[in-house]
Amino acid sequence: MSSDQELLGTVAVVGFPNVGKSTLVNRLTGSRQAVVHETPGVTRDRKEVVCEWAGRRFLLVDTGGVDVADRSPLTQQVAEQARRAIAEADLVLFVLDTRAGITPGDEELAAILRHSRKPIFLIANKIDEPGREAEAFEFHRLGLGDPIPVSSVHGHGTGDLLDAIVARLPGGGPAEASEEAIRVAILGRPNVGKSSLLNALLGEERVIVSEQPGTTRDSIDTVLARGSRTFVLVDTAGIRRKRRQRQGIEYYSELRALQAAERADVALVLVDSSEGVVEQDLSIADVARKSMSSTLVVLSKWDVAEVGIEDVRERLAPRLRQRPPIVAASAKTKRGVGKVLDRVEELYDKYTARVPTGELNRFLNELRQVRQPPSRNGKRLNLLYGTQTTVRPPRFRFFVNDPGLITRDYGYWVENQLRERFELEGVPVAIDFVRKT
Repeated sequence: MSSDQELLGTVAVVGFPNVGKSTLVNRLTGSRQAVVHETPGVTRDRKEVVCEWAGRRFLLVDTGGVDVADRSPLTQQVAEQARRAIAEADLVLFVLDTRAGITPGDEELAAILRHSRKPIFLIANKIDEPGREAEAFEFHRLGLGDPIPVSSVHGHGTGDLLDAIVARLPGGGPAEASEEAIRVAILGRPNVGKSSLLNALLGEERVIVSEQPGTTRDSIDTVLARGSRTFVLVDTAGIRRKRRQRQGIEYYSELRALQAAERADVALVLVDSSEGVVEQDLSIADVARKSMSSTLVVLSKWDVAEVGIEDVRERLAPRLRQRPPIVAASAKTKRGVGKVLDRVEELYDKYTARVPTGELNRFLNELRQVRQPPSRNGKRLNLLYGTQTTVRPPRFRFFVNDPGLITRDYGYWVENQLRERFELEGVPVAIDFVRKT
């Protein structure tokens, strides 16, 4: 395993709701990883994104808008996440809306930042037209230094800002997860306990948990080291089965969840054990299958379970082609939480393993003995030999006399036998039947 790359440091992006923090993060990173929408308060959790500039890399942390005056529980949790990001940062970007000027909320947040004694860059955002830089001068009276005029929409001033960030960071920051890190997407319908499970895995309140469905709107990457293994855990927005049920922010949040599944090695599909398996759970498991990530079904809320593992297995087995293993866990009592990561490691090891060619061909020879291959017009299929062509996910090439003789039923049977023989339950398997030339 290659060693993880050390980053220059951590930069937290904070500000009042709707000042353009996520747009700035997307501009600085050259990505669209943060959800951006006109509605204030779209970002709630901390979202960490690696930013590269002039060959140097650092961690950029997008946070939810901090409205100190709003006393609602969810808003207070957002503010607490922002405070933690400030405490952990080497540098803070305090983003302000130049068009709105200084608001009471800005002044309250400025007081918090002065108390933190962290290095602060004052970002005068939304200077979208040339010649308006003088409008940023008002922010001098916050007592946090010279404002840096930028337009996160058009990119004006962002190159100079990145130069200043790289020059200011101390080095010796956190390690960036290497390509060998195990990428885990946490999937499920709204309110099945995804964020609670993530916090339990991490052993801290790393993401916001609320009884309100749809609290998570973005896909949040968090690095976890456990023994010799590194995991990148991705909490995602709840996936709704019916497309007409989602719009606006929900649509883009779900799109992020689907993208998280596509880049994951292992997808955790959460099923609420207090409710049992519903049709929507099966649809989400199918999302994991189509993304070609390994699948582990996690029965969440096991402390209030109304169903048993065998009940769930019977319900899922006929419907899920990957035949994923099942583990029960309670974020509240921590029971079974360690077992989740144990199963993830096992699935990843199978997902990245190679079946020796000799063993694979002995397996094909046994298949010929167990079941007669299909035939058409007096010509019978002959499984000649095979090899594994790729890993992550495993893909196999089986050479035959005529691929046109393969029936759907026989192809599925071969896949199931392969999965059973080499213990690939929960692992996506692709088989190419090709003609021997």
